[in-house]
Amino acid sequence: MGLLDQVREAIRSGLIEVVDLTAPLSSGTPILQLPEPFANTIPFSLEEISRYDEKGPAWYWNNIHTGEHTGTHLDVPVHWVSGKDGHDVSQVPLGTLVAPAVVIDVSAKVAGDPDFLLEIDEVKQWEATHGALPDGGWLLVRTGWDARSDDAESFLNGAHSPGMSAECARWLAEETPLAGVGVETVGTDAGAAHSFDPPFPCHNYMLGAGKHGLTQLRNLGSLPPTGAMIVVSPLPIIGGSGSPARVLALVER
Repeated sequence: MGLLDQVREAIRSGLIEVVDLTAPLSSGTPILQLPEPFANTIPFSLEEISRYDEKGPAWYWNNIHTGEHTGTHLDVPVHWVSGKDGHDVSQVPLGTLVAPAVVIDVSAKVAGDPDFLLEIDEVKQWEATHGALPDGGWLLVRTGWDARSDDAESFLNGAHSPGMSAECARWLAEETPLAGVGVETVGTDAGAAHSFDPPFPCHNYMLGAGKHGLTQLRNLGSLPPTGAMIVVSPLPIIGGSGSPARVLALVER
């Protein structure tokens, strides 16, 4: 039996579980709200073309209207000024889109402090227990924020949401072998990150280092601290700064 046949059989038998980390995409999906004078993305919407009617008697289809950074989505270097000379979403290395993932769980701390910031020492403590961060892989930060996903007001929370400190963002970008970080919140930065130095440090440092971000993930509580593999499927938009994405995890049970 070939390796891919073994994987297929392991999925069929339940030895490998496929976990969907993606938030469903609809007009109610929470989106980042920037203050004036900054421009904002549009909400997601469907525009019906035909539905088994005179416009198309045997088929149903829609136009979609959405921003690149809506719902569960991938950020790529050109999304930020620090990475403006980097690659777009059509050029993401395939080894980044299918890669190992580890999970650091800070949900208990976030439950008591919605402005919680991940620090370098906490990541190093995690490494002391679980081993080094994966070369070319993803660090997924479980905060428990996905429990708020169905309530936009609670999810955005008046810009009070967890993230990481500027020092931690710089360290992850410049001193670890990660390909990217993933979060459950509306963006990879904390809600208060506009006031950090530099502003929005996760975007600034990670994308400036040619790395990536994943946002609005769900079900990270179903993943082990180490050993999962994630599959990220953005649209390969030429010139795109990001894309909504389906994100799946493969987990041995």
